[in-house]
Amino acid sequence: MTARRYLLVALVAFAASLAAVLVARFWLVPEPQVESEVHMLLHQRLTLDAAQEKRIHALEAGFALRRAALEGEMRADNQRLADAIAAEHGYGPKVGEAVDRSHHVMGQLQKETLQHIFAMRAVLRPDQAAQFDAAVVKALTQPGQ
Repeated sequence: MTARRYLLVALVAFAASLAAVLVARFWLVPEPQVESEVHMLLHQRLTLDAAQEKRIHALEAGFALRRAALEGEMRADNQRLADAIAAEHGYGPKVGEAVDRSHHVMGQLQKETLQHIFAMRAVLRPDQAAQFDAAVVKALTQPGQ
């Protein structure tokens, strides 16, 4: 093989490796710790009355739809990034645009997740809200977050 072919194979292997890392990072990532901690608190440790349960369930159902839509956008962004990497074989303008777009959607998901958390908090009594706040702070400040 010529040096040019070796370079092409190396670039394709690099792009495939990068795409695999991105796919694993965004598709196979475990549920965020904050959401797990809050979910466990709401459904296992707080004593919610029937009205609270109903309102929390409605909030969770609505957010699940929105989250799925944003995760779909992130998957599409990953495809655009993979396409840009394949086209540019380096950090070019298309790759930069794809990265910026994916960061925008990830930021939107984070904002909407926080809005969802605060909407659920609004359903709680003051004593429950204090426990809820402590769980959120703990989840956000634990090492590895």
